[in-house]
Amino acid sequence: MRSMSGKIVVVTGASSGFGKLTVLELARRGHVVVATMRDIAGRNAPVRRELIEAAKAEGHVLQVLEMDVADEASVNSTIDQVIKQHGKIDVLINNAGVMPVGVTEAYTAADVERQFAVNFFGAVRADRAVLPHMRAAGGGLLVHVTSLMGRVVIPFFGVYSASKFALEALAEAYRYELSSFGIDSVIVEPGPFPSNLLSSSPEPSDQGVLAAYGEVAAIPGQIKAHGSDGDDPANPPRPQLVADAIARLVEATERRPLRTVVMPGGLDYGVERLNGVVAPIQNGLLSAMGMSHLI
Repeated sequence: MRSMSGKIVVVTGASSGFGKLTVLELARRGHVVVATMRDIAGRNAPVRRELIEAAKAEGHVLQVLEMDVADEASVNSTIDQVIKQHGKIDVLINNAGVMPVGVTEAYTAADVERQFAVNFFGAVRADRAVLPHMRAAGGGLLVHVTSLMGRVVIPFFGVYSASKFALEALAEAYRYELSSFGIDSVIVEPGPFPSNLLSSSPEPSDQGVLAAYGEVAAIPGQIKAHGSDGDDPANPPRPQLVADAIARLVEATERRPLRTVVMPGGLDYGVERLNGVVAPIQNGLLSAMGMSHLI
């Protein structure tokens, strides 16, 4: 079942969006892909069939396994299953996420915890499940899909942005701490590509706060309704660009960049420039602390 040249790749949140495109792209390139998602016998049964059949039609193998990144037992048992079957995991792609768009104050602590359970702690759980195997193997790659909002803040995306800022910090700390084990930790920062994240955005629970915000509380709804208004119909944003960027990182033979920004054509939110300014400051700090060997 294993391809000789292909890598064993686990992808979280593979039922739609970047995750779905990424598993198909990697299978197409001859990797052994394990697509994970929730509810494969129920709500996601059609997408499970679609993924398996699409790969089979092109002569590739693609596995779909049940995994809920918000549930530690689910993560650990699925990763154990992959190890038992394939003997190793070369790459983990942390892609699972939800995107709340709303008045930040109106999201209760419980609302925020539910979102962090997926966007941040999901990656914590998955990373911790695969890392002992990667350390034993003497190599591996962790890919963390964040967002331009892991670097800049847009009003009404505060809770989402907070989770992505947190994920950036985790991924970067792993970059330094795992370098001596031959394990790479990288970040992919997509821009505003079309996805189902906007339409499935969790609403805030505190109606009292929403009422107090008056007209301002209507802005998130307008953002969701007009999310794609600025797109050029002749040259629409292509989410496949994100899958292609991830595939290049998976197949890289030289040192991978810590951050990869992927923007729809012609857009520039300044994230590349921000990364370029921050990197020498960060590296200077580590050098001053005698840790330049970890960069």
